Amino acid sequence: MTRSVFRFLSRQPETVEIASQHYLLRLPRYADYRQWYRLRSESRAFLEPWEPTWRADEMTEGAFRSRVNRNEQEFASGQAVPLFLFHRPDETLLGGLTIGHIRRGAAQNCMIGYWMGQKHAGQGHMYEALKLTIPYIFKGLELHRIEAACIPENARSIRLLEKAGFEREGYLRQYLKINGQWRDHLMFSLLSVDAVPNRNLPL
Repeated sequence: MTRSVFRFLSRQPETVEIASQHYLLRLPRYADYRQWYRLRSESRAFLEPWEPTWRADEMTEGAFRSRVNRNEQEFASGQAVPLFLFHRPDETLLGGLTIGHIRRGAAQNCMIGYWMGQKHAGQGHMYEALKLTIPYIFKGLELHRIEAACIPENARSIRLLEKAGFEREGYLRQYLKINGQWRDHLMFSLLSVDAVPNRNLPL
């Protein structure tokens, strides 16, 4: 069995759970399919403008199982930490947050992306998720820099990142193909040295 370079370098366990009294972030499991299917299906029109084009088999159980397997491989290899966000104590699925494109060596950075079910949006859940995840990235994964790219028209996401202490850095032309079109993005970043007391997200 191949030893995980990610766990060796960052001293992470076989899985990850980030929790508070009201929230839990953990790796997706097969058993999450029904909740995931229901939430994504009812939120489709809300999510599609901000995501890559959904495949024809996007919502099938087989595709979900493949996604879970890929998530586990990416986590084990140190490429990403894909997380589902749940509200406690009943573990209601609210959305997801992915710590992706993890780079070690001289870079020591990552990219975050997130989604929220429509009925849970605008209630502060993702901000609370960031409050839990950012210390994990800087202290647990020992990374130096977090990046986030946002479509300029996505005012809600921009407000979230700015509230969380991210700084706007630049404008990326046709950066990602979203909903079938190459879209410009704004680049935001947060550094480990930024996350200090009196910034919304202290370590």
